[in-house]
Amino acid sequence: MTLELRQVGKSVSGEVHIHPTSLTLHEGTFNVLLGTTLAGKTTLMQLMAGLDKPTGGEIWFKGRNVTGVAVQQRNVSMVYQQFINYPHLSVYENIASPLRVAGYDDAKIRQRVGSAAELLRLTPMLQRRPAELSGGQQQRTAIARALVKDSELILLDEPLANLDYKLREELRDELPRLFADRHCIVVYATTEPVEALLFGGHTATLHEGRVTQFGPTAEIYRQPRDLLSAQVFSDPPLNTMAVTKANGRIHLGDGTSWQAGPHLANVPDGQYTLGIRAHHITPYQQTGDGVSVEGRVLVAELSGSESVLHFDFNGSTWISQSHGVHPYEVGAEVRVFMDVGRCFLFGEDGNLVGGRE
Repeated sequence: MTLELRQVGKSVSGEVHIHPTSLTLHEGTFNVLLGTTLAGKTTLMQLMAGLDKPTGGEIWFKGRNVTGVAVQQRNVSMVYQQFINYPHLSVYENIASPLRVAGYDDAKIRQRVGSAAELLRLTPMLQRRPAELSGGQQQRTAIARALVKDSELILLDEPLANLDYKLREELRDELPRLFADRHCIVVYATTEPVEALLFGGHTATLHEGRVTQFGPTAEIYRQPRDLLSAQVFSDPPLNTMAVTKANGRIHLGDGTSWQAGPHLANVPDGQYTLGIRAHHITPYQQTGDGVSVEGRVLVAELSGSESVLHFDFNGSTWISQSHGVHPYEVGAEVRVFMDVGRCFLFGEDGNLVGGRE
């Protein structure tokens, strides 16, 4: 079983929402759509579901062209960011609602609802109304309704975004397990790179309605095809700067330079954009490849056991993310170390020419 998007595009009043996109998703896979708000994730999911029609291309499911086929005629479930439950129905009836529409008998409904409720730890709450539930319990109810339908395509549109941190962490751990043994295709939309990494599977990076890269999640994170893909998959934002490679060395605009490592040895001399993630810039040496740079503190944030430092470096705002609490004063001079063995180089066309995570 596969879901194939063949040059699928969507335009509204001449404005392109989704550029021509080709993707093939396979049965038993967990697929992440990763991109910022308005990148096109929800639109792409609505096209996959049949909630919207493409203005170009074709959608094939299980070897059949389903372009334009209404969602009611597809075995699809979708869970949204907002909790969508019927307020006048009990949790049991909310979960059972798609089975009743499909004409299942009461015994089958009880069996399926009971199984889904047990998986999502909702059994003690089956007789409650949604208003009597916490936010996490309401979202669990919505997910249970998607599970109980036994859909072949399950679409999850930022389903954890409105939950508090503890509930998000809990459901992040549960979701891959819930779908592990199901014969379905799962598509999960998120703005957070950390979620994509936690779920694994496959990831498509999206930018302004265009899929920039698709493949195994870890592979895309470690080896982005281009600058846009690297930026989508970096949080905090990717640090970038124009650099020159000459005579085997990488030169920054402030006069800092270092010997290009083996991962950049075959890159020709020329002008490039350097990209390095925030956690590879720290106030301490991480490896023998550390190169020190100096800047001026703009913003200093403490996040639990991490320190995030925004600093001005040669006219650009860079970000350092490090373990531990490191106090800084705004306006103070600061010295940090770049792990240059973990940097990327991108050519003038934005494509990766060398580097690694």
